[in-house]
Amino acid sequence: MRPYPIHCVSIVIPVYNEEDSLPELLLRTQAACQQLRHDYEIVLVDDGSRDASAQLLEDAALVEDSPFVAVILNRNYGQHAAIMAGFEQCKGDVVITLDADLQNPPEEIPRLVAEAEKGYDVVGTVRGNRQDSALRRYPSKLINLAVQRSTGVAMSDYGCMLRAYRRTIIDAMLACRERSTFIPILANSFARHTTEITVAHAEREHGDSKYSPMRLINLMFDLITCMTTTPLRLLSIVGFAMAGLGVLFAAALIVMRLAFGAGWAGDGLFVLFAVLFVFTGGQFIGMGLLGEYLGRMYSDVRARPRFFIEKVLRGHPATPAPAITVDGLTSNSTSDQVLS
Repeated sequence: MRPYPIHCVSIVIPVYNEEDSLPELLLRTQAACQQLRHDYEIVLVDDGSRDASAQLLEDAALVEDSPFVAVILNRNYGQHAAIMAGFEQCKGDVVITLDADLQNPPEEIPRLVAEAEKGYDVVGTVRGNRQDSALRRYPSKLINLAVQRSTGVAMSDYGCMLRAYRRTIIDAMLACRERSTFIPILANSFARHTTEITVAHAEREHGDSKYSPMRLINLMFDLITCMTTTPLRLLSIVGFAMAGLGVLFAAALIVMRLAFGAGWAGDGLFVLFAVLFVFTGGQFIGMGLLGEYLGRMYSDVRARPRFFIEKVLRGHPATPAPAITVDGLTSNSTSDQVLS
């Protein structure tokens, strides 16, 4: 593994109804980036917020010499789609994703950049002393374990979005056109060298979690269906096993009926009901899993865009890039304000 030269670092932050935390987020993120030895940009993606978040991002991007880039989506598409929109607009050799709720402190950014410089394709993080409730921690552990078994990549916290990615990994993810995307798993499918570091984790100071119980359920199904087809194989295995057990159970019922008569188990009525419920439950589980896969196939066949960017506002670079001489011509890297 060779050291990875970095000239520019991009920070991508999805924002959804975070107007209370945004002023502090902008200040702390910019202060953390100023500790870097590289040029940087901070790309903030408004994911269809219904409060004043979009206006705050636009104002920050239009300030003179601003390092902020405001990407405004026309409606809410979800956290991972918003991050992919940020990936399309960022220019860094290393891209760091960060949540806007300040539970993962921006002050950890220099540590992730230092790890990426060592040559890692993906730098993951583990939330130390996690402040979430037990109802969020324990299901997260089960999901992390399932992801590790399915992908074979030994990372222990796929739920933490504070992560660093090499540019080649970003380009590979952008080339993927599936609509249901879970970024940490997708990135690890292209990564050769990965690592994890422990980072601080704070309680949410403003607002509530944007992941409602229904969104968590949707995320779980996205995780299952985007990373593996194992459930389909398990469905066939379980089907064969249930059919075999059904045959054996039927043979046992016949033997018991001949040996002890019909009265030993209510003429077999309750046993038949139990068998019926087991088979019916198995069929519904299988139909649900098949429905999830078919639904995602339907979305991919329609080939609709994952997101629609309403406009992009870009300030000047935080640190002017050095002059570059090409074929005897000298040019300076500048960034114009873009309104589209």
